[in-house]
Amino acid sequence: MPNITLSIPEDLQKIVKKHPEIRWSEVARQSMIDFAKKIEMMEKIAQKSKLTEKDTLEIANKIKSAWRKKWKQ
Repeated sequence: MPNITLSIPEDLQKIVKKHPEIRWSEVARQSMIDFAKKIEMMEKIAQKSKLTEKDTLEIANKIKSAWRKKWKQ
């Protein structure tokens, strides 16, 4: 399995360090899997729709923005 390196804010790093019992790589992996599935679903919907590529990108950006807001709370 390929590896990646992530940069995280210091406040998040403090939380991660406080909880070594949590498999953080698994948390990140599962979050990325879930997000990738949402993107694939949107791509399938977009292929069947009459939306333009611009419309699709706007929808995808709104989803990404909502996802970021959810995880920053």
